[in-house]
Amino acid sequence: MRAARLRVRVNRTSLVCGVFLALTFLAFVSANKLTTAANAIVLQFTAPVFILILSALVFRQRFARADVAAVLLTMCGIALFFLDQLSPGNLLGNFVAIGAGLSMAVMYIATGRADEESRMSGILIGHLFTAAAGVPCMLLFDTPISASAVLSIFALGVVQLGIPYVLYGIAVKNCPPLVCSLIGALEPLLNPVWVFLFTGERPGLFALIGGAVVIVTITAWCIRRDRAGASEAAA
Repeated sequence: MRAARLRVRVNRTSLVCGVFLALTFLAFVSANKLTTAANAIVLQFTAPVFILILSALVFRQRFARADVAAVLLTMCGIALFFLDQLSPGNLLGNFVAIGAGLSMAVMYIATGRADEESRMSGILIGHLFTAAAGVPCMLLFDTPISASAVLSIFALGVVQLGIPYVLYGIAVKNCPPLVCSLIGALEPLLNPVWVFLFTGERPGLFALIGGAVVIVTITAWCIRRDRAGASEAAA
């Protein structure tokens, strides 16, 4: 089986995807500097809420009550997961983090409606825009360059962002934006897992409860969607 060869396409769709992906990255990084990391993570994952609102207002898309309930429960679970670390934080940083959630929602919707070449091109453009915005910061701020720093950048760029977004670009062909955004909410839950495996630090009670809420909610919601889809196909 030969892999399909995709061309890089620069059009309105790919640019919209790229711009909002870059805005998501830049807003999230900025929010981490302006408010607490926990606030930034929780507020960025308002993206599913924005997907519901934007899809309903712009595309007149209707969602089932179960979809809305899944979004709200997932948000509650994530907030509970980081409850011990949440704080009022910096107001500007909190708004920037919410902006990251809005940008992420637009990115999910745009890539979900794009054709394959425009979608993958948009993801590439988004990373290039982010690099173009980030590299000059090395000249504006004191940025020590070392082997560990370069290795960290490589790991973050390739393993933490590059490969996952290529996989996302493939998955979104069959997964609606809301599904992708809710499944993506599992990502922050894995942070304490890696910390526990590498450092032995145990997550707190609220983190365990919040993680369980998110995992059970998303699993049950996905099973319900699959069964509903199978029933519609059989009808």
